[in-house]
Amino acid sequence: MYNLKSGDNVLVIWRNSEQDDLSRVVDEIKSATNNGSIVLENSEMITEKSRPHSSFDVILSNWIPPHSVSHDDRLLALLVKLLKPSGKLIAKDTTDINTALKLNGFLNITKDGDVYTAEKPKFEVGSKAQLKLGNKPAVWKLDDTVEAAWTGANDDDIIDSDQLLDEDDLKKPDEKALRVCATTGKRKACADCSCGLAEELNGEVKQTPKSSCGSCYLGDAFRCASCPYLGMPAFKPGEKVLLDLKSDV
Repeated sequence: MYNLKSGDNVLVIWRNSEQDDLSRVVDEIKSATNNGSIVLENSEMITEKSRPHSSFDVILSNWIPPHSVSHDDRLLALLVKLLKPSGKLIAKDTTDINTALKLNGFLNITKDGDVYTAEKPKFEVGSKAQLKLGNKPAVWKLDDTVEAAWTGANDDDIIDSDQLLDEDDLKKPDEKALRVCATTGKRKACADCSCGLAEELNGEVKQTPKSSCGSCYLGDAFRCASCPYLGMPAFKPGEKVLLDLKSDV
């Protein structure tokens, strides 16, 4: 009935059960284990210090009426410690405790009706073991494609940077094509362009303005209101007028 073997050490978890029911289950377990060791613990009273860890081959939980044991995380975490390695928990529960059993360290969980059977791993909870990685040192190895690119083993897959440029890319650009507006710094003329960029962009040749009074080169004090050189500094006759944009003035 309880899937017990002769000589098993059994822990019985109960709650709010009558004495007659306790005695009946104990007699059944004694018969199945050939008078093996049996211990009863109330699910609400049992603690870490109640019994030594790894003491029981089998734990029977909630088998005694009224079947009111709650298999919460606190109880399951304690039961897995009380079991011997590879020991079994056989619990009755009408609710789904499959996930709770897994999270608390049980393996090989099966369900038959309202009976759950789960095993403790073949090692103690919290035990440590050294991993055997062999005598060879761990060495990082590059992917063959990456390694070939880094070492030059496969030059056919590498693009020559000289092939990315053609003859037109190597030609020196025309200085006129690089000319920009003296005011905006862009190759786009202002609406009231007076530096000649507008005419140049339109393919027109700007006529050199001629002075009607002959005093334009002397400065604004000697210029007419319509003088094309108005606002420009004084210059020598025949000298090309340039704006100095780097000046602090």
